[in-house]
Amino acid sequence: MGDMSRKKKKAGSNSKLAKNLEKTLLQYIQGKRYSPLTALELIEQLDIPEVHQQLFEEILKDLVETKILVCERGRYFIPNAERKLTTGVISVHPKGFGFVKVDAGSDVFIPKHAIQGAVDGDTVEIEIAAEVSAKGPEGVVIAIVKRSRTHIAGTIIGKSGRHYHAYSPIMGPDKPVLVKAPKGMTLQEGDRIICKVTQWHNESDLVEATATSCIGNISDPSIDIDAAIQEFELPDGFTQEALEEARQYGKRIGPKEIKNRRDLTEWETVTIDPDTARDYDDAISLTTDSKGHYHLGVHIADVAHYVKPGMHLDKEAFTRCNSTYFPGKCVPMLPEELSNELCSLKPSVIRLTQSVLAEFDPTGKLVHVEICRSAIKSKKRFTYKEALAVLLKKKKSVHAPLLERMTQLCALFKAHRSERGSIDFAMSDDVVIVDEKGVPQKLERIEYDITHQMIEEFMLKANELVAIHLNKQGKTLIYRVHEEPSDDSFQDFFTFARSMGFKLPAKPTHRDIQKMFAEAKDSPLIEQLSVSFIRSMRLACYSPENIGHYGLALEHYCHFTSPIRRYSDLIIQRLLFDEIAPDVDLFAIANACSERERVSFRAENSVVVLKKLRLAKTYFDEDPTKVYPAVVTKVKPFQLFFEIPMFDLEGSLHISQIGNDYYEYNPQRMQFRGSRSGAVYGPGQLLEVRLDRIDLVLHQSQWSIVPSQDTPRASRKKK
Repeated sequence: MGDMSRKKKKAGSNSKLAKNLEKTLLQYIQGKRYSPLTALELIEQLDIPEVHQQLFEEILKDLVETKILVCERGRYFIPNAERKLTTGVISVHPKGFGFVKVDAGSDVFIPKHAIQGAVDGDTVEIEIAAEVSAKGPEGVVIAIVKRSRTHIAGTIIGKSGRHYHAYSPIMGPDKPVLVKAPKGMTLQEGDRIICKVTQWHNESDLVEATATSCIGNISDPSIDIDAAIQEFELPDGFTQEALEEARQYGKRIGPKEIKNRRDLTEWETVTIDPDTARDYDDAISLTTDSKGHYHLGVHIADVAHYVKPGMHLDKEAFTRCNSTYFPGKCVPMLPEELSNELCSLKPSVIRLTQSVLAEFDPTGKLVHVEICRSAIKSKKRFTYKEALAVLLKKKKSVHAPLLERMTQLCALFKAHRSERGSIDFAMSDDVVIVDEKGVPQKLERIEYDITHQMIEEFMLKANELVAIHLNKQGKTLIYRVHEEPSDDSFQDFFTFARSMGFKLPAKPTHRDIQKMFAEAKDSPLIEQLSVSFIRSMRLACYSPENIGHYGLALEHYCHFTSPIRRYSDLIIQRLLFDEIAPDVDLFAIANACSERERVSFRAENSVVVLKKLRLAKTYFDEDPTKVYPAVVTKVKPFQLFFEIPMFDLEGSLHISQIGNDYYEYNPQRMQFRGSRSGAVYGPGQLLEVRLDRIDLVLHQSQWSIVPSQDTPRASRKKK
């Protein structure tokens, strides 16, 4: 293949080597999963020794000259081969890989080496490989069509010559940003800055930028949220036009606004929310009749009554797509005049709502459902803690019978959910409590008790009934969808579960998994099992194409119950009462809601992790020798991962750092075993660890295992 005579002259005595390199190269490029790569990437992928790299590049050049290969934008491929190119927005994970959502709605996985300098939110052109892997379709970035930003946030980590070096989360720890400070600005290590990008790729493949402002220093916890808002480009504050529209509604509901609605103001309705909540967007009523039937009312704040299409309020809400919740602060989707006042279902005041009124027989089976616009007057604002105290008979309330009925119907709904295959995780949550200066005080564990469960069940039921209702009317809507994972993506989870002692057949079904979780419900390993299962699945998202919700085992599901904080729910409210134009692009709205949800999650998680690290640092500063209990969460071929419950932080150690022994990895059991000591490290095992170092800039902590006499040892067999 090709003009080998010229190559022989170039290669001299290496002609045989040249033929072998050419053959290897073409076999690789002709593979089904090949996507165009640069010369350096091909050298890396084919593991070409340095001594042969010049010859390899000459072979590439010759193959292009003889038109066996084509080189475009520095990437090589076979001409006339079928190429699947598409354009989309890339979501880059902090670990370096990414996903691009294409028009069909599926995500294309982009490996770290194929990102090609794209950053989160960039519009990129990608080539999709012909063969689909366990992660789904894979691709490579061919070109960056449009940058998502002109500014990036970072933290100063040093200085070299005229340039400061900054760590920017969007670029990752391997690519420091070269920052130039304008005249009059002096920066120091730890300063959190905003800078304008002047060059995305210099000769060293680094970003160059000029600092425009300094938010403060990493040592100041009071600016953590402000820095995250800037870093993730969250809209903060509303336009004057939007604020004026919100104020025009006043603070009270007039008689005219109730006139054409179902008047439910005399009904016994209550709200149950977290202690710190201020935007109460759902209320519950529940009665029983002589036949033992339950009459459930799920009443949702009628945000669509106030936020109309085309208003400044609507534009502001769509820009955000959701509220973002940080420790001690919320960046709301709607101005407080609506979110915390007129739309919030406060007790003892009339509020406009959309109500799902559903009748269920004594077994929990649906008999009848009606969806209407209504007006309610909440009789009581419960916190979850207060409602639980009433149910446990620790506190008296006139609404105790209502709460008892709610637990009864909740049990019926949970039984139905179990029958259809949905898995009940019942996971607790750790919330960071901060003071007015943003200093973390403690972690508060929120148990997933019966009060949380019953509110969740009623919201799930209302969302399902609304989705079914709209579907029966033949309307296109925005579903909340959750794609079924492939068997391959579950293999790690199955191995993990077996390594923890849970029995599963060779090819587990969904029912087998459900049964395992039911058996593990009271096990101390349930949280690790749940987290591992959730990580093995794809993320739920929004789409007008209904592919069902795998996690809930539902055919029809949407989000309707939180319109104060989710734009998708506001769209559903408009669809219910035909207040949306027929030409509205629901695909664009669904994609925007999915994207903004992901950004908010990353922003929230970034601040929460930083607060947890600050809390751990407080303990470290007081006593650097303190030992903490930890539990092994997973074991990879060269890495041991563990969780420190006191701070809800994850730590990891390379196999070489575990102890004074040679450890071998057992993939079937997901364990390390010391060849001399017989010590075993596997999922679920308890450890004692010591904190060695915290890096607030990189959001990292370093730990070491404290040797213990109780370290499990494998049984020794005589050879």
